[in-house]
Amino acid sequence: MRTLVTSVFIVAMLFIVHADVTSPSGSVEPQFSSDSAEIQLQLGNLLFDQGLFVEALNAYQQALNTTNLTHRNEARLGVVQSALRLAKFDLARLEAETLVKAEPRNSAVLAMYADTLWASGFFDVSESTYRDALSIQPQQARAIHGIARSLMSRNQLDNAMAEAQKALRLTPTDAEIHHTIGAIYERMHRFKEAAVAYREYVNLLPNKGYSLKAAWSRAQIRFLQSFGGRTPYQMERGASDALYTLDFDLVDHKIMVDARINGRQMEDLVVDTGAESITITGQMARQAGVNPIAYTLTAGVGRFGIRGLQLARINSLEIGTLKLRNVPCLIKSPPLRNLPTKETESFSPLALGLSMIIDYKTQKLTIGRHLPVEPFDFELPLRLYRLATVQGIVGHDYLANFVIDTGGEVISISESTVSALGAGADNRRQIPLKVYGTSGWDQSAFLLPGIDLSFDAIQYTNIPVVVLNLDAPSVLLGYKLGGIVGYEFLSKYRVVIDLERSVLRLKQLT
Repeated sequence: MRTLVTSVFIVAMLFIVHADVTSPSGSVEPQFSSDSAEIQLQLGNLLFDQGLFVEALNAYQQALNTTNLTHRNEARLGVVQSALRLAKFDLARLEAETLVKAEPRNSAVLAMYADTLWASGFFDVSESTYRDALSIQPQQARAIHGIARSLMSRNQLDNAMAEAQKALRLTPTDAEIHHTIGAIYERMHRFKEAAVAYREYVNLLPNKGYSLKAAWSRAQIRFLQSFGGRTPYQMERGASDALYTLDFDLVDHKIMVDARINGRQMEDLVVDTGAESITITGQMARQAGVNPIAYTLTAGVGRFGIRGLQLARINSLEIGTLKLRNVPCLIKSPPLRNLPTKETESFSPLALGLSMIIDYKTQKLTIGRHLPVEPFDFELPLRLYRLATVQGIVGHDYLANFVIDTGGEVISISESTVSALGAGADNRRQIPLKVYGTSGWDQSAFLLPGIDLSFDAIQYTNIPVVVLNLDAPSVLLGYKLGGIVGYEFLSKYRVVIDLERSVLRLKQLT
């Protein structure tokens, strides 16, 4: 009955607003009265609280059409919050920039602006803006939460947890903070505590009874709870600080290593830092006795965008002399059809919490928690927030974050980056490509010549880049991807991805 009453109330409000802003001739007036804007704000707040973010965004945008400055700023804040939840990252950042100009000393506004910078993939600028907000109001919970998330991306997990718990004490009903705490616990391999935090997150969702977000979160909780008393990613006693060096083969520009899953015969695994988890095919899962536990969502390049896969647990994994037990994995089931090559098995040392050194010249892979410091030619700050990224500059000054993807081949940029540059307007410059990714065929992919790209002192001038649709991965990750760098970029160097120090170090091969 409550839902029906609420629905009637929303319809009534819509009618009132329509009556207020429609002239006798039937045309819509360009501005709302103060009362009409306030009604739209109330409607937007009501819809937002119910998790109806599309409808809330529309209401807030309508409320912007008022001369009342207070109402307009409140509406703009609603637009930002709704746009973030709908993965409309550019809209959120642009509206937040306007809000900051109007209220530059408002700590809540600055924290919200920092949230939009984070969602745009500008992690360093975002962290700096969170700190600006805290300099004005040290107890600003959203800013403290942002610092926690930033520390997690730099692998400072204990400090990240301390900040997240501080934010939670200030705003215990903020669902996003509970989710971040769950993510930190997962990175710590403390699955029991992660499940508790995610359960609190679900309980605070406005539409937890029927939302897909709640359903997928419950599946993740079931998966984490399935470990029971097992230790995730368990190594042999005394082995956690060791270094492991493996020989690898290069096959179609992909790093291949031998692995044994659940004690069966050796299989080839692709070393793929563009993946969040060890991933195996359904056929491999059946052969190795890896049983699905729950379903989850993943996303990648291809027309399917976001696809459902199965969560499972590998009882034992051997890669060279590295031996682990209780390893989370994804099963590619259902499989994709009509691909030019079959789907492969892959793993990322980063997903295991391990740093790595790749020497493409000697074809040696070294992995471990603590890497030695080696001479290097270039050092780039690294963030690991679900995926490992570094910041680059496209064109003259457009900042974008790039995934470090050892499973990929080329240097690519996203369609949204091209749009921001205005570089794709001339269709005569676009050379259509047939690109297959983890989510199928990207029918919109093309080659774009004449792009300048730099990563600190590493500079490319007037090069062709592949343009991909990265919208689906961006939505799932919660931040905008600017592009991907794979073999074409990495293979010229001895590559060190050091999670402990949060850097990507490159030494040119001779």
